[in-house]
Amino acid sequence: MAEPTPRRNEPRLRPAPLLFEPAQVADDPEHFFDLESIDDPRALLTRATELTQAFRAATDRAVEYQAMAAAQLADPRRFDRLTMADIAQRAEWTEDYARKMVEYGRELLRGGGENAGGGGNGEQGRGHVDPV
Repeated sequence: MAEPTPRRNEPRLRPAPLLFEPAQVADDPEHFFDLESIDDPRALLTRATELTQAFRAATDRAVEYQAMAAAQLADPRRFDRLTMADIAQRAEWTEDYARKMVEYGRELLRGGGENAGGGGNGEQGRGHVDPV
């Protein structure tokens, strides 16, 4: 079952692990994490829901790391800092979205987000909040 997004000071639930897809099976467009082999609709719904939650959690974490990286690259103290246009181009974003992601990343790096700094109390926090 889908879990609500954790809020500040609530522990993040761990989603089901994504299982490794062997290369020869991943090339088959009909194959997707062995879901096609599950005949019981209850089991299929359970496993598909677990995968959905795992992908959402992975997306949320990846977006947080994108934002932190963007904030670091835009840091005016860096001699090699990038402009918003450069960051937007690298991440395939608009400049406006890059600006919002930089601000979100700065908040995460200041400790205002769940995975600030990539460690420590990374399991505590409010979940992903889209910077838009």
